[in-house]
Amino acid sequence: MSANLTPEFLAAKRRHEQAITPEEKLAALEEMLSTIPKHKATEKMQAQIKRQISRLRKELQSAARKGPARKEFYRIDKEGAGQVLLVGPPNSGKSMLLRSVSKAEPEVAEYPFTTRMPLPGMARWENIQVQLIDMPPITEETAQPWMFAMMRMADGLLLVFDMGDDDVLEQHENLMAVMEENNVRIKNEGERNFVEKKAMCAANKIDAPGALTRLELFREIIRDDIEVVPCSALTGDGLSTLVCRMFFDLLGKIRVFTRPPGGKVDYAQPFVLDKGTTVLEAAAEIHKEIAKNLKCARVWGTGVFDGQMVPRDHVLHDGDIVVFYT
Repeated sequence: MSANLTPEFLAAKRRHEQAITPEEKLAALEEMLSTIPKHKATEKMQAQIKRQISRLRKELQSAARKGPARKEFYRIDKEGAGQVLLVGPPNSGKSMLLRSVSKAEPEVAEYPFTTRMPLPGMARWENIQVQLIDMPPITEETAQPWMFAMMRMADGLLLVFDMGDDDVLEQHENLMAVMEENNVRIKNEGERNFVEKKAMCAANKIDAPGALTRLELFREIIRDDIEVVPCSALTGDGLSTLVCRMFFDLLGKIRVFTRPPGGKVDYAQPFVLDKGTTVLEAAAEIHKEIAKNLKCARVWGTGVFDGQMVPRDHVLHDGDIVVFYT
């Protein structure tokens, strides 16, 4: 009997294999347990994961009792289409950005280091939500190991810079250096491992005097494979585009809709899938029995005529409507 392991489980498994701290290993194991398909073929795997979780928890509890206070570690459960960390230097406007695109209410002030611990919020674009986490500012002097652990666990990073600051180029250089020194590297193309994260840039405060000139210089020095989205958390300019690009480009997701034969489509409740997902993989995401008995499907959307019969290996696109036949 096939285990039919999901992409989410396999991603968590890779994070566990390459985890650095015991806390990261525990978080990855807990995610593996929550995403593993629950059926007879995975019973031994489930039991093994549970044993590993139990052993790690006991080790961490023992270390906390016997030794000095253990290092801080924060974990925020993932929600929505994916988890994106807002990373940047002091006063880049991360907290204002989070407040502007979500219902979160972080403290916002003109002085630096207002944010002292991670704060989540859900950013909505059309019918999807992306989880954003406002992180404390990253500098060589103040950064803590748990900050980089959270970066390694996240689905993506949004690097936030202040286009109103004359030192923005130096700030970018310093941030990249600190991240590299702490085993967090950006890689937006090809196969990535646990410590290589996908990232894009929010060129914030684009409404500030001289910001457009600084943006031109910024685009010249930043890597070609990192998308830069000009925006203003204060005026709202570019924020809708920013969340949209996070969903499609940073997280690499699409929305697919289903309906029963003869039924109606619920456009408010899309299935969020990875780009490149096939009809069979989509069926497995919805229900394993559908995938097990799937013969074909009809698709309305990109690259097909309305209601076209497609094979199980047909690749779906954003906005496609699928009717499965078993």
